[in-house]
Amino acid sequence: MIPPEQHDALHARLLPWARPDGGPCYLRTDGHGYVSRMADEIEAVQLAMGAEVLDCARPIIAATGATVTELRFTAVRLAECLTDALRIAESRDGRLRRDGGHG
Repeated sequence: MIPPEQHDALHARLLPWARPDGGPCYLRTDGHGYVSRMADEIEAVQLAMGAEVLDCARPIIAATGATVTELRFTAVRLAECLTDALRIAESRDGRLRRDGGHG
């Protein structure tokens, strides 16, 4: 149970992973707990992986001899990375708005 004086300090944060049913997963937090730090680390890994996938995708997309299978695989990986990046952006936007743009 959250004491009433701490209730206003806690906000829902969109986490960088989904629930088992695919829906969004939220954490009520002041932004300083273990799960918040884990979420920050996972977001950093997801963004770094997205940059790596993009670096690998560019030559495949540019190759005139790329097969349909290669292009489809590349598109799926890029879509996964874009999904992660959009979830991170949504989460960070929510925190910036909540904190008055100072996040």
